[in-house]
Amino acid sequence: MAIVSLNQMLDVIRGGIGKLVLRERPDGTLIISGAPSYREGKATSKQKAHRQRFKDATRYARWAANVNPIYAQLAENSDKWLSPYNVALSDWFKAPVIHRLERTEGCIRVEASDNVMVTKVRVIVLDADGTELERGEAIRAQENWWEFPSHTQGKKIVAEARDLAENVTRFVWQ
Repeated sequence: MAIVSLNQMLDVIRGGIGKLVLRERPDGTLIISGAPSYREGKATSKQKAHRQRFKDATRYARWAANVNPIYAQLAENSDKWLSPYNVALSDWFKAPVIHRLERTEGCIRVEASDNVMVTKVRVIVLDADGTELERGEAIRAQENWWEFPSHTQGKKIVAEARDLAENVTRFVWQ
């Protein structure tokens, strides 16, 4: 990648020259890179599935970048080249992570994080046979911790974390 400083006459160059592509970042930096190469032949089923996922992601990012102000805030506080669209696209591809689950007297605590934000944590308490004893939404406590008040003594606990893009991560504690 070359970074170029052009005079006023050449400052309006865009597009491609031969096998080179010229692009301008939002911060004004001009990037020169090689042109993309395309494979000939039919796409595999995995490639088609990935292309469909990317179409879904771009559809979400176009909508969410204008609706959820947190994407604009994160883009503003990051590197100069990130846009709210980029942050929303990244959020669509990255599901939340549940780091751990702790059971204390009268409370189940779940530590969950995401590249943008965790919006909801649901807790399900099951007995040894898998019968549901209790279910509910946890409440955000401090930083990445969520708390669910519970006095039920189940053998298995299932925690689900959701983000703005509706990605769901499940964690089972036994």
